[in-house]
Amino acid sequence: MIINVGIIGAGRIGKIHADNLRGIPQLRVKSVSDIEINHLESWAKERQIEVLTTNYYDILNDPEIHAVFICSPTNTHATLIKEAAAAGKHIFCEKPVSFSVEETKEALEVVEKAGVKLQVGFNRRFDPNFRKIQQIVQEGKIGNPHILRVTSRDPEPPNVEYIKSSGGLFMDMTIHDFDMARYILGSEVVEVFAKGAVLVDPAIGEAGDIDTAIITLKFANGALGVIENSRRAAYGYDQRLEIFGDKGAAKADNNRANTVEVSTVEHVSKEKPLYFFLERYTQAYIGEVKEFATAILENQPVVCSGFDGLQAERIAKAARQSLETGVPVKLDQVGQSTAIY
Repeated sequence: MIINVGIIGAGRIGKIHADNLRGIPQLRVKSVSDIEINHLESWAKERQIEVLTTNYYDILNDPEIHAVFICSPTNTHATLIKEAAAAGKHIFCEKPVSFSVEETKEALEVVEKAGVKLQVGFNRRFDPNFRKIQQIVQEGKIGNPHILRVTSRDPEPPNVEYIKSSGGLFMDMTIHDFDMARYILGSEVVEVFAKGAVLVDPAIGEAGDIDTAIITLKFANGALGVIENSRRAAYGYDQRLEIFGDKGAAKADNNRANTVEVSTVEHVSKEKPLYFFLERYTQAYIGEVKEFATAILENQPVVCSGFDGLQAERIAKAARQSLETGVPVKLDQVGQSTAIY
């Protein structure tokens, strides 16, 4: 069986998915929808994309389309999920599902009633290094986890216009780390405490956001987590993770162009981290769409579900509330959910 795919939103991430989907034999990109298509004609032709349209209903109403990739702005995600589910399409949606916990819940209810699959684009779960760490934890090789430390620093901040519509640092950037924390620990976050500052660009503060943060997490299994974020690391994309338990520890370092380390009398040097997420998570982006295809073809659960998206949003909301109030926030104050599945 070939899975015919329609992509809604042909910005940077939509184009990345279109190219990655072409490399997977079971998937075929039939249609792409975007509000501006004139500049996409040669791009679509080179990729043998049959339909290019400004009306995404052309995708939803096409009986040949089996799955929809939602790569449009976040404020459209929940509506598109509900409409795609009602049309009987399986759904891959970029994070977050929405900026509202209640709106996300409504979308997930429609998906459940429709009986279609929904995978949320937390691509870091599919990074080979982070997945290996998760396996090590689940196999008990470090014993009972005590402390998780996640470092996530971008090489440069986005423009201020993007900041204004992003949902803020926690919903836009740290949400990946919130999902990673749940994924690695296999336990729900029960309490969040966040501190933040504007240390990179005053314009970010003027837009109502922060660019630097430290978040502490308490998990249901008793473990503690620390996440640190910055919108700018002068040396590149800094993505590291360490888990410490009563029998040992495991860590994943940055990816680099090569692993050569040069030692001389003057200094010891090695390559800087890969520059940004497109380079760092190339394999992860491919892996997530491959596993989405497998879930459809073999009727298996998706690896990163709508519930996972909901939980990450709830943690992001709790972090923002903690930042504003200066006190820890319990997750049961931010909607209700009970278990990982």
